[in-house]
Amino acid sequence: MNIPAGQSPAGIFIFSRFLMPLTIEEVTHIARLARLNLTAEELQQYREQLSAILDYFAELSELDTTGVEPTTRVREGERPRREDAPRPGLGADTLEKTAPDWHEDQFRVPPVFD
Repeated sequence: MNIPAGQSPAGIFIFSRFLMPLTIEEVTHIARLARLNLTAEELQQYREQLSAILDYFAELSELDTTGVEPTTRVREGERPRREDAPRPGLGADTLEKTAPDWHEDQFRVPPVFD
């Protein structure tokens, strides 16, 4: 079996960080990807918090889960569902009053791509 690096046979990511704190450079990179402008104090705070989260995941990855069936929710059975029925909306007049930019019964938004 050819298993990619960082994965177990079940395809679950294996945390190889094991109690190693993130560097400020790594947190800066994550913040840039999330388009967050963080101060030096915030970078340090998030470094500590994210490192603690990763440490916790590292601890969890050491648990023996042999024989434990995967699950998608904690409770058994069906989740309650509401009736799928039409309900009254706000109406175009109300929406137009709250919209920052409105044209021909539609919201206008800035382009995502230049």
